Amino acid sequence: MRQISLAISLFFLVSSSALQAEDWPGWRGPRGDGTSIDTGFPIQWTATQNVVWKVAIPGRGHSSPIICGDRVFLTSCLEGEAPGNEPCDRVLISLDRKSGQIHWKTVVEKAPLERIHTLNSYSSSTPATDGERVYVTFLNRDKLLVVCYDFDGKELWRKSPGPFKSQHGFCSPPVLYKGSVIVNGDHDGNGYLVSFDKKTGEVKWKIDRPNHTRSYCPPLIVEAAGKTQLVMTGSKCVCSYNPDDGSLIWTIDGPTEQFVASMVYHKNLLFLTAGFPTYHVMAIRPDGTGNVTKTHVQWHETKGAGYVPSPLAVNGLFFNVKDEGLATCRNAETGKLLWEERLGKHFSASPVFAENRLYFLDDEGKMTVVQADKNLEVLSKNSLNENCFASPAFSKGQIFIRGEKHLWCIGTQIK
Repeated sequence: MRQISLAISLFFLVSSSALQAEDWPGWRGPRGDGTSIDTGFPIQWTATQNVVWKVAIPGRGHSSPIICGDRVFLTSCLEGEAPGNEPCDRVLISLDRKSGQIHWKTVVEKAPLERIHTLNSYSSSTPATDGERVYVTFLNRDKLLVVCYDFDGKELWRKSPGPFKSQHGFCSPPVLYKGSVIVNGDHDGNGYLVSFDKKTGEVKWKIDRPNHTRSYCPPLIVEAAGKTQLVMTGSKCVCSYNPDDGSLIWTIDGPTEQFVASMVYHKNLLFLTAGFPTYHVMAIRPDGTGNVTKTHVQWHETKGAGYVPSPLAVNGLFFNVKDEGLATCRNAETGKLLWEERLGKHFSASPVFAENRLYFLDDEGKMTVVQADKNLEVLSKNSLNENCFASPAFSKGQIFIRGEKHLWCIGTQIK
């Protein structure tokens, strides 16, 4: 009986660990909100300690790595390998998770370097995977490209949903939903939101977007107010759509012109941060229909609003970091400011929540680890001595950080 009891206990222990272990399959992880339910992540490291591997990455980019099983996928632009104004290769790279060794590198598109913001790159859109295929988005001159590959680097389909024009460049990560790939096409023209069939690339639906203003925000898909909602900021508004057919559920005017950070959802509230030309932090109740600008804003503040880094909402709290380095914690329901602290000089990466801790990565490659609590407690500060502009990926106790020249795997080796 004791042996049977021990076997049952071990079974449930292994099953529980298997259920908790997560890949990081796209922008901001498995839920698109920067949270991980995995355990075993390090709190302290240096450029030489707690490093599983460090691998030089060809080219440059601000896209995040994604993790699926024993694979790591990353996009890059080989801008330094083309003479003069010649077209440059935009590439998708597959690496081995255990060693960091590059399995293959395939050229997605060869295109001239477009005009970009000084803080943007030519490879800023994070890919996405469903465990069988990898989906990438790039800009080629004046058109948006969506391309699908298998895990051997074979191209399966390629689509261009429409034109794309932006003086600050491109960044629209693909988002997966059921059998669809959904892409935001907000730009300085006739913007659109489009859904493709994952396997064939055929367009399932495509809708026009209002206001014709560029944005860089991937949609967030959540179960809210008894229905599935695709919510996103961008093009001078906040909108919720039905991800099955693209029909509009509700909209809020503004609160500003342009958006970069993606939304998060927690305790029946949606949260946004936005910062051009005016700064805003806002909580929205998701149970409305039509124009809910005057009826469904739970709270609205301007202090502590960020532009590029996306926020976190956990434990009944809303956490945010401004581009200039000021981090804030608010009561999620009321918006009351609980603490604020300067964590670095400048931030482009979005923070991650894991094991009741917050991981904030600044542009100098310094990551500050903070307790996810209403009282500020800084647990550690760690530096890789390499600039970092991409948001990190967290999976199975390991942290994957893209630097200017290298991809780092921080933690302990997985057996």
